[in-house]
Amino acid sequence: MRKPPSLEDLKRRRKPLRDVNKEIAQRMSRVDRFAVWITERVGTIGFFLIIFFWTVLWLGWNLLAPKELQFDPPMGFVFWLFISNLIQILLMPLIMVGQNIQEKHADARAENDLEVNVKAEEEIEVILHHLEYQNAILIAMLQKLGVSVEEALKGK
Repeated sequence: MRKPPSLEDLKRRRKPLRDVNKEIAQRMSRVDRFAVWITERVGTIGFFLIIFFWTVLWLGWNLLAPKELQFDPPMGFVFWLFISNLIQILLMPLIMVGQNIQEKHADARAENDLEVNVKAEEEIEVILHHLEYQNAILIAMLQKLGVSVEEALKGK
């Protein structure tokens, strides 16, 4: 049985771990950061509640306020529809850009996780190889002493 690699050999072969989150953050432009920021904020219950209450206030005011104070005629709500559509038209592509950036970040993290897992598997193999090597040495020592493995185990 050949001697397993030493810890120094293993450390020399091993590539240093990367901080993928830091690498991604450094590569992101200001526009990318803005898109991710918008994506993270729009996808919250807080943003939903803002839109919901804005809509309730708008529609409530234009249904219940005196006619001379209403600015968007009831049942038409043309101005409200215009603003709502404008928000949607502006946010949809921006959210898609942010999601694409987040997806690239997730892919980079997954790739890094795979690298870490492969390194851990290699280290486990080295440990198993060391254990087998030590086991072979112990069996050889028992044989030199003239003791069988079964006899050595009975002495427990």
